[in-house]
Amino acid sequence: MDDRMKKQLDFILEIDKEKNITRQTHLSGYSRRENDAEHAWHMAIMAYLLEEYSNEKIDIARVMIMCLIHDIVEIDAGDTYAYDTEALKTRKVREDAAKERIYSILPPDQKEKLIAIFDEFEDNETPEAKFAHAMDNLQPLLLNDSNDGRDWLEHEVTRKQVYGRQNESAKGSKKIFEVIDKIIKKNIELEYIKE
Repeated sequence: MDDRMKKQLDFILEIDKEKNITRQTHLSGYSRRENDAEHAWHMAIMAYLLEEYSNEKIDIARVMIMCLIHDIVEIDAGDTYAYDTEALKTRKVREDAAKERIYSILPPDQKEKLIAIFDEFEDNETPEAKFAHAMDNLQPLLLNDSNDGRDWLEHEVTRKQVYGRQNESAKGSKKIFEVIDKIIKKNIELEYIKE
């Protein structure tokens, strides 16, 4: 085996660790918390299925790879809960260090490509990144809604917090945000999300 393939296979094994990163959101049916790999897979499939609702024309393959790699850094950085204001303060520093270590396992050309895609997602300026972010927001919202808001209730999540995160989804898809808005309003009315 040549050095290039060894690096690629080493990276493939390294990212298997993403399956061990537990998120706050439960699977539908509330049997257990989902892991980062399940979240990323779910987002990628959602992006493919919902592509027609993007505000702009997008390269769906690029969106799907963004979805698949956006949380790999959490292997080192850990999952940062969307509504944990203290952990959010250090997230970028933790994730930048993780990004450098993990993607450096790859051959330099692939490291460069994947870091560019990761950074594009983080910057949230391209149509692809905006749509990927809409998927990142919609996916846990759907799961929370399917579980009668139990994760929101556990963390005492407020309307302001949910809208603060979900309003960004409209940048990627106004149509999807209309659905998000209805789901949020329903959960506020049911008192699963605090006023």
